[in-house]
Amino acid sequence: MKLRYDAIEDRLLLTLPPRASERKARAWVQTQTDWIEQQRGGRATAMPLTPGGKIPFRDGELVLRHAAELPRRIERVGDALQGGGPQESFSRRIETWLRDEARRLLSDDVAEFAQLAKVNVRAVSVGDARTRWGSCTHDGKLRFSWRLVCAPDAVRRYVAAHEVAHRVHMDHGRAFHRLEQELFGGPTAKARKLLRELGPRLQRIGR
Repeated sequence: MKLRYDAIEDRLLLTLPPRASERKARAWVQTQTDWIEQQRGGRATAMPLTPGGKIPFRDGELVLRHAAELPRRIERVGDALQGGGPQESFSRRIETWLRDEARRLLSDDVAEFAQLAKVNVRAVSVGDARTRWGSCTHDGKLRFSWRLVCAPDAVRRYVAAHEVAHRVHMDHGRAFHRLEQELFGGPTAKARKLLRELGPRLQRIGR
């Protein structure tokens, strides 16, 4: 039996081998309360996209502001993201702005790295995958998590370099890592480590 904690959804996932007793499995889970509380205690704090909140953005932080007299369209003014319109749709419009900004920045990153690697990229898109920060298909379509826009620039650019390097090497061998570092402009270990550390917090933005 295997018990896993999903910090994003705050739920337990229990995997049983074939023909295992569900009753015994549930009884076993009841003995794991200390472990469960430990996992829940380490869960990153939720960061809803609501007026007055703050979210990480690139190498800094943005305050979210809503005022009825402001235009409905979300715009950045200094260290604030602000807009008017219905407050019930404010969070959705903030996320749309962040997604658009992520797509813009990552498209620029990919274009820069693709030119260095002398490869073609067919498309760059953003989504909200929970387990992968980026992906690359065999036909040159790259997809990234929009949440990378809330990470430091070095982290976002590392992921972009990683996926562009896959346009040449669809594995993680030595040649791949050499190209990845060449595109990134130096060692990637620090950015990779920072992404692992920030990942749980980034996944809680907008939740």
